[in-house]
Amino acid sequence: MSKIAIYPGTFDPITNGHIDLIQRTLKIFDEVIIAVAPTPRKQPLFTLDERIQLIKQSIKNLKGAKVESFDGLLVDYVKKEKGVAIVRGLRAISDFEYELQMALMNRHLDTNIEAVFMMPSEEYTFLSSTMVKEVASFGGSVKGFVPDVVEKALREKFSRK
Repeated sequence: MSKIAIYPGTFDPITNGHIDLIQRTLKIFDEVIIAVAPTPRKQPLFTLDERIQLIKQSIKNLKGAKVESFDGLLVDYVKKEKGVAIVRGLRAISDFEYELQMALMNRHLDTNIEAVFMMPSEEYTFLSSTMVKEVASFGGSVKGFVPDVVEKALREKFSRK
């Protein structure tokens, strides 16, 4: 039986920090599902379909990685997909408090699902989707921070605004 990890998030857009975590998750688990949340209250730059397409293109060479959208309780989605763990990235101490609260709530909802916290490689510890969008919105280069397909999509999005 393969061990499946679920990596949930908004991924608006996916960054090289996310890719780094996906690659490292695949060293521990047989499969990782990148579970994209619609999160309309966050007012994402990219639509759900655009985010899924960008992720698919960005992970196409990663054997064992796939992307899906989900809605509702994460623990219900994890159970449906027969996942054994929820993977979350921790860049800084500021991430920890929120992630700990979420992990404890998820554990309360289902004690069979583990939370796995991973730190990104040092070169990505400062990187966030929000920061990438901010730089791109002012015409700055995000090369090296996001996959090429995302860099192109960001340029197109902000050239229309």
